[in-house]
Amino acid sequence: MKKIVILALSLFTLPALAQKETKPADLGGIKAIGSPANPKVPMRWNHYNDYAMITKFCQDLAKAYPDLVRLESMGKSFQGRDMWVLVVSDTKTGKPDRKPGFYIDGNIHSNELQGSEIAMYTAWYLAESFADEPYITQLLKDKTFYIAPTINPDAREDFIKNPNNPNSPRSGMMPMDDDGDGQIDEDKFDDLDGDGNIVMMRRKSAVGRWKVDPDDPNRMIPAKPDEAGQYEILGYEGLDNDGDGAVNEDVVGQYDPNRDWGWGWQPDYIQRGALSYPASLPETKAVTAFVMSHPNIAGAQSYHNYGGMFLRGPGSEEDVPYYTPGDIAVYDVIGRVGEKIIPGYRYLTIYKDLYTVYGGEIDWFSLGRGIFTFSNELMTSYKFFNQKVDENRFQNDEFNQFDKYLLLSDAYVAWKPFKHPQYGDIEIGGPKKNYIRNHPGFLLEEDAHRNMAFTLFHAYQTPKLAVQEIETKSLGNGLTEVTATVVNERVIPTHSSHDIKYKIERPDYVTLKGGTVLAGMVVENEDMGLTREQKNNPATIQVANIPGMGYAKVRWIVKGGNGKYTVDVDSRKGGLVTKSL
Repeated sequence: MKKIVILALSLFTLPALAQKETKPADLGGIKAIGSPANPKVPMRWNHYNDYAMITKFCQDLAKAYPDLVRLESMGKSFQGRDMWVLVVSDTKTGKPDRKPGFYIDGNIHSNELQGSEIAMYTAWYLAESFADEPYITQLLKDKTFYIAPTINPDAREDFIKNPNNPNSPRSGMMPMDDDGDGQIDEDKFDDLDGDGNIVMMRRKSAVGRWKVDPDDPNRMIPAKPDEAGQYEILGYEGLDNDGDGAVNEDVVGQYDPNRDWGWGWQPDYIQRGALSYPASLPETKAVTAFVMSHPNIAGAQSYHNYGGMFLRGPGSEEDVPYYTPGDIAVYDVIGRVGEKIIPGYRYLTIYKDLYTVYGGEIDWFSLGRGIFTFSNELMTSYKFFNQKVDENRFQNDEFNQFDKYLLLSDAYVAWKPFKHPQYGDIEIGGPKKNYIRNHPGFLLEEDAHRNMAFTLFHAYQTPKLAVQEIETKSLGNGLTEVTATVVNERVIPTHSSHDIKYKIERPDYVTLKGGTVLAGMVVENEDMGLTREQKNNPATIQVANIPGMGYAKVRWIVKGGNGKYTVDVDSRKGGLVTKSL
């Protein structure tokens, strides 16, 4: 496996040897290496964008680069917003939908904002760097990127525009009756002091088990057994709006759009957050339809937060047999390189290293469609001081220390008194809604670039096919044996093992033109003279798979042609290639 990783790294870095000499930027000074010098679409990458800003960015990028970027809508959200997709490819070198495709989305969970910014950064970087960076130039000649900045635009807008805490709303905006009383959303979060943040409530109590950290007045820590009469934590800011004695029991959207996919789906009583059936949500339905209509997608990336992880399936132990050693080897190559690209991030398996997920997006892509897919959990407290800490963000003190020394106390609402109609004299305070899960501004651009680089490495490893050689051999009596070798120069095969077994996608087609084809066959072992004849339509050989860093060999018996032959390869996930003799 070490040899494979080294080879993959070398393939990834070869184009960098041909970089152009750096020249002073038009703005004065010199370009910072690895960044577009004079972008046509200027953007701030230390900022979180609302829906209008995302829409404008997509429109501006498509307008600035009409030969590289096309803007589409994959469908409408629950509230009727367009779910934008940026199709990024060099259209002068072929139809985008006939090149190997790579799909990216972010923000499936609405409070996980930065997935959108990282997806947008990727589209921006590809378009703005195409003319100047040979690696990007070749990548867009070979591949097509389908980039959906947000697949949950309604709840993203709610998170940004309305009072929320770092964990709300996690899902979409479809209203639900979560407490089963027959009413919907009657007890939403209430912003008691009107500052736009839903923070915590606490009060002095004889049975309180929390105290103020003597080193940090914003932090609550467990009290010792002999420290009675401390604070009682009452939960997030809120009122009992319906008079049933409970606060915040029916907030918007307590379903989970990452439990709504058509692989391994389970109902809500088994998998909390599921709805009525797979693809109940219009957003899930739109993504599903888009991916189904783009069979060229060979790799995919979904951006979540939090924890600093490159996650692969399976989501549940029941699906372990579907991930074969050959497919896992591909994931290992990409995931282990990822750990080098983003220090502090770890390559993990969902069910084994986290928890069980049924009906998750990553398994639908991987097992439902045969697409090699990662889900990155963005942000980790390792990034604060570049050192490993307890990843339980509720236990370690890194967030408070980082706020103190680097954010200069911008991340927390200081505790202050409030007269609550139900709880009496309380205090409210705690982290602002865009802290804890989401990157602070100056870390956002760095992590956007690193995650983009990981994603581009993954995309680079999608199939790149070539007809390496065409050999002819005279058999006498006007007959010729024509043998073609089709190579795959990247790690990802044209079909995953799961795809082959369950026939998710059609085989690859290798067609000979020139002369009359009398017989066609796949060469299974040339040294042993083993072939498998295809009796129907012998001119177009159906090849089950062209393996990563491997090849497939086919052979025809031809009458006529005068030595002028053309071999065409048509692979859904490997694209179109041709070669003439």
